[in-house]
Amino acid sequence: MAQAARTQQASHGHGLLGLLNTDGRTHPVENTLAAAALVLGAVALLTGLLTQFEVADLHLVASWVGIVGVVAAGWGQYVSATLGERFLLIIGLGASAFGLLLGFAYGGPFGGVLG
Repeated sequence: MAQAARTQQASHGHGLLGLLNTDGRTHPVENTLAAAALVLGAVALLTGLLTQFEVADLHLVASWVGIVGVVAAGWGQYVSATLGERFLLIIGLGASAFGLLLGFAYGGPFGGVLG
């Protein structure tokens, strides 16, 4: 019982990693996938929205980064160990998918070259 109390006390003092590693263990691969999914999702969503509002023609970036973000978040869901990791992965997955769909709507990943 003392180990359970010690594990929970150790997980609260590490800031963001304490929220991700709620089981008291470190998960460097899973945490990296969660962070990568968030960054890729933000980039895909931002470039997709810039393309939609005709600020810039970034549908290639939105499409390819969205594809990579969806794959990274999907793999992260497969290997995730804690609820905090899964929460961040779903946010990144949604943003990546939305940016991907906006990129597809305005030209797709090949920019009309193949079709």
